[in-house]
Order: sequence, then structure tokens, then C-alpha cells
Amino acid sequence: MGGCLSDVRGGQQAVGGTKTGPTSSTATTTNDAIDYFYTSHGCQGLFTHLQLSLSAKQLIDMDLFSKSDPMAIVYAKRSDGMLEEIGRTEVIMNSLDPVWITKVSTVYQFEIVQPLVFRVYDIDTKYHKMPIKTLKLDEQDFLGEATCALSEIVTKQNKSLTLKLTVRNRQGVMRNQGMLTVFAEETITSRQAVEMVFRCSKLDNKDLFSKSDAFLRISRIAEGVNIAISKTEVVDNNLNPTWRPVCLTSQQFGSKASSDTPLVIECFDFNSSGNHEQIGKVQKSVDELEKLHVGKVGENLHIQSSRKGNIKKLKGQLFVDKFIQKTQYSFLDYISSGFELNFMVAVDFTASNGDPHSPTSLHYIDPSGRLNAYQQAIYEVGEVIQFYDSDKRFPAWGFGGRPANDVVSHCFNLNGSRGDPEVEGVNGIMTAYSSALRNFSLHGPTLFGNVINRAAQIAGESLRNQTKYFVLLIITDGVVTDLQETIDSLVRASDLPLSILIIGVGGDDFKDMEILDADNGNRLQSSTGQLATRDIVQFVPMREVQGNQLSVVQSLLEELPGQFLTYMRSRDIKPLHINEGKASGMAAAGPHVPNFSTELLHM
Repeated sequence: MGGCLSDVRGGQQAVGGTKTGPTSSTATTTNDAIDYFYTSHGCQGLFTHLQLSLSAKQLIDMDLFSKSDPMAIVYAKRSDGMLEEIGRTEVIMNSLDPVWITKVSTVYQFEIVQPLVFRVYDIDTKYHKMPIKTLKLDEQDFLGEATCALSEIVTKQNKSLTLKLTVRNRQGVMRNQGMLTVFAEETITSRQAVEMVFRCSKLDNKDLFSKSDAFLRISRIAEGVNIAISKTEVVDNNLNPTWRPVCLTSQQFGSKASSDTPLVIECFDFNSSGNHEQIGKVQKSVDELEKLHVGKVGENLHIQSSRKGNIKKLKGQLFVDKFIQKTQYSFLDYISSGFELNFMVAVDFTASNGDPHSPTSLHYIDPSGRLNAYQQAIYEVGEVIQFYDSDKRFPAWGFGGRPANDVVSHCFNLNGSRGDPEVEGVNGIMTAYSSALRNFSLHGPTLFGNVINRAAQIAGESLRNQTKYFVLLIITDGVVTDLQETIDSLVRASDLPLSILIIGVGGDDFKDMEILDADNGNRLQSSTGQLATRDIVQFVPMREVQGNQLSVVQSLLEELPGQFLTYMRSRDIKPLHINEGKASGMAAAGPHVPNFSTELLHM
């Protein structure tokens, strides 16, 4: 959820305890109300608007006395195999090497594979004066088709991908018809942000037997309405509190200098009932907050007095101890510059899954080819993650199984090797999983600690290579037995480039598992009292997601880019070879296009 936390725990631990709250210098989300609206309607909040630019080379000439007049159409391939048109270019007259001006807009979602289909047509001369949208494609000459996943484009360093255009001839043989180049460009207006450290002094005390427990809520005024955009953590029992850094993007605060969109910074005394009492507030633009920092002066809080319309000036003051302008790089900035997500998987081999030979078992391998819950999770998550891993070699483990004439192992290699746990691709995981079911008997109990520690070891060994981030998928049918040991492992791993995705399969009650997923705003605490530096877990019970007809992968992966960015930004790790102009929202270098656009271009 966003930084405007409405729950009690959220108010206490807004920074670090929430997923991607703006106060933690990691967020690009909006507010809780908007996030809740999207989630309740089955839509995920994390997405990136893109524009696709298209060009082609060496197209086939279909005209007798001139060259082809090509137009390109982009389709999204739905899960049922049907094609949904998302955009058309203009027609380029007499060109076998067209560069189309019209951009095709789409939305990139990390958590799902988005297959795209590109088709190019030669538009007959008699239709040239007709609006592009009304052209009937069955009346045009088909020049070729190309397909790819959207993630294949955005993971390229320059976000550009060249594909072969093909046509199947009457004999069923695919024939090359030229090349199509697709260039993706984010439509975000700016990635500029400011990071501030706020401090208050001499706050009024609102508590009877202790001092106020203060937190700040930051809102933007839009058309006379306060829109909450960020919130700090609570500083307990302190009338002179200093909060952790707050990071606001330009999308959140608007114009830095504009007095038309000022920020309202309200200071509250936290109450567990949720009825937080306002201590005071100030109203300043971002530019004015910078001046407070430069001048090292405070601004007095004020509050509405009991007399209607009167404003009371308070002794308490707000200071800006730190003000830094910075660039908030996006997930795509990192991925397209060479950063990778390295996939790992761990499968539950405990006896509660049922005899693998029985059709009622969660591990039953159906001869008809129908995937069981474990295979489905491996395949669907792996299909997304593999695009972000260059070598596509994945460590794969099992836990809770016992090999013949041996003791139970809580972290064994699915491929049977005593050394290297890696397998080749998603199909390699599927093959190793099936093989392990024949070589290991199901046992127990359900212990996560060993596989988490092994994944953390691999992530820790890669710290010198800052371009690697690791994702461990754990698939289980039951509640973890070593809960405290698992929490301790997660707290230790929270400092590493690692996220852990957990899918619960079967009919067990997974309520206790939600403790591991800090959605309620509480950071995990180890047995020694150490707090997790960030949340690295996302837990999804498969039956609940399927019951709501939502994609398991969407629900599981929606928070992963935010966790990735939290780690990178907290360590000030920047994308490789980043172009600062590009990062600030300026157009990146892509296919050269003329500086004009019409419905039909005579070139």
C-alpha cells in the first residue's frame, strides 16, 4: 500500500514497515485509497506506461508500379489466445523501410507475461483517404507478423528489439518478410524527487502520563482538497522528535516552486484508538521547505483556535534538517541497464501433501499433462522471472523429504546432485521436480530456515556484483513449523539483495503464515530483538487468489519491483551507464523519426 496509512499499526511504523510507502524513499505509488480501489477491482497498482515506436527494414514489395504502403498494428495476446488490438500506426507511402511516427501506448506490468503480436499490412491505394481506424484488414495485403513478450523489449539495454517478420506460405513453411524494430519509452514526465528530514521542537504535549507520540502526515492541495501523499513513522514519547527521511517524487508534490500546489504538513499525536489528535500544522511549497533548510530556521506550527476562523500560532516549530534533490530511477531503468533477477525455487516435500501416486495428492503427476499446484506455481512464476535472468540457470531445492536409506533433509538439490543445485530453465526445474518425487519420500516437518539461509548465502556471496538481485520462490502446503527460526532468517536476509515469494497450496489454514508478510505495517523482529531493515516476503494462498479469479503470478509478484527498488535506493545503487537526461523524463535515443506526423505520409 501507499504511504497514507490509515490503520493503527501503519501509523506507528509507516517507514520501513510498509511495502512501498513514499516516506521510505522507495515509493512511486499513490495513496491508500487509490491502491485499495485498484486492488479491489482486480487491478494491480504497479505498472508503467510505455510508448512503442516501430520501424521496419526490407519489407516485401506488393505493389506493381510502386513500393508497398505499409501500416503496422500491435495486438496484445490474451490468456485465452485471442488478440486484442492496442494500436495502429499511420500509413507510410511507397516505403520498404518505414519509420512510423504514430506511437502505440501500452502498460507494462512486471508480474505478468504480456505477449505482443505485430502485423504489417500493405494498404491499397484506394483506401488512402480513409481514416486509419476504419480500414478493413481483410481487404489489405498481409506483409508479415512478429511476436515477442513486452518484457523482452524493456530488458534490452536500449529498450529496443529487432524481430523477424514472417509469413506462412501455402506449404506451411515460414518465410522471412523483413525486419521489425520495436522501441519502448516510458511516458513518465519526471523522475525527480526530494528527500527531506523533518524535525520538530517544543511540541505541545497531548498525553496525560507521558509525552506526545508524534508523526507527520504530508498532503498536497489540489483544487481545494487535501490529498495525502506521505506519512512518517511515530516517534514515541518525545516533544522534540526527528523522523526518518521522507522522499517525495515530483509526481506527488507537483511543481517545486508553485504556490498553487502547496504541501500541508500536519503533526499528530498518535493514539492506538486511531483518533489521532492534531498538534499543529504548516503549509509550505517544496521551494519554501528548501529555504527553511538553507536558512536553518524553523516554521511555527499553527492550529485552528476555538474561535471560528481564527488561527493560533504555537511555540512548536518544524525544521528541515536535510534537503536533497535526487533522481528516482525506475525498475525499468535498472533492468534495461543490465541488472538481473536471479530465480531460485524451493518445494515442500512433507508428507501432508499426500502420496504422490494418489490423484488426491498435491504432488500427483497427471499422465494427461494437467499441471498440479506445484507445477503450476513453478511454471507461471518462472515464466515471468526467466526474462530477467540472462543465463537462465536456476537453483532448485526441496525440503522435508527423505532420500532412500538416509535421514530427512530440509534443503536438498532437486536435480540429485550433491554439489550444484542449478538446473537449465523452467523446464529444467519441472524435470528435476518430477525426478525428485521418484527419489525422495515425503516426510517432514515443514521447516523454511535451511532453504532461506541457503538462498541468503548465495545472495550474500554476490554483494560485490551490485547488478544481481535474487528471488526465492517457496511453495508449501502447510504452516511453517520453525516460525521463529524462519523469522530470524528473514531478518538477517533483509539486508541482502533478496526477495522471498511464498505460495500456499492446498486447503490448510495459512493465517499464521501471514505473520511473515509485513502487510500490516509491522516489521519482523528476531529473537534477539533486531528489526528487519525492509520487508522481503510476499505470501499468497493459491486458493484465495483463484477464488477471486486473479492471477497467482500477479498477486505474488506485484510487490517485487518495489522491494527491488527499496534495496537499490537504500544503498544508493544507480543503474549502469544511466543517461541523466533520459532519467529525468527527456526522450531517450531511439529510432530516428521525422519531426512531423500526418494520417498519411508521402515519403
